[in-house]
Amino acid sequence: MKEEKKKRKVCLVSSSGGHLTHLYMLKPFWENKDRVWVTFKKVDALTMLKGEKIYPCYYPTNRSIKALIINTFIALRVLIKERPNLIISTGAAVAVPFFYLGKLFGCKCIYIEVFDRIDHSTMTGKLVYPISDCFIVQWDEMKKIYPKAINLGSIF
Repeated sequence: MKEEKKKRKVCLVSSSGGHLTHLYMLKPFWENKDRVWVTFKKVDALTMLKGEKIYPCYYPTNRSIKALIINTFIALRVLIKERPNLIISTGAAVAVPFFYLGKLFGCKCIYIEVFDRIDHSTMTGKLVYPISDCFIVQWDEMKKIYPKAINLGSIF
């Protein structure tokens, strides 16, 4: 008897603005997949993701313990409800609770360091690098900072 293939679901997590634009540019990858988005409930994000399933996360997140705690509970709720197999993020801080809890749920995690970082890391990159299944950079110089990263070149 053939084993039924487990349904694949992708959870795309990012701040709004440039981080979300980076993820959206991966449309050839995610457009035919079962997916959910986690991002800020802001006009740019809601406009870009019109018709998509979106879970809003708490912001501002930059170095905010309050945001980390709230987004950890949001991550727990989304991961339990949606059961994704894969989490992809381009940052920023909202990625951290999704990656750490996602690993506990058996998710594969792919992080893409943003294009504007050429020779120094982001705080989120530093935090998720150790647990990412695949860590992608867009510049060769970043391989000095993240030796196990894969340089796929520019998303743009």
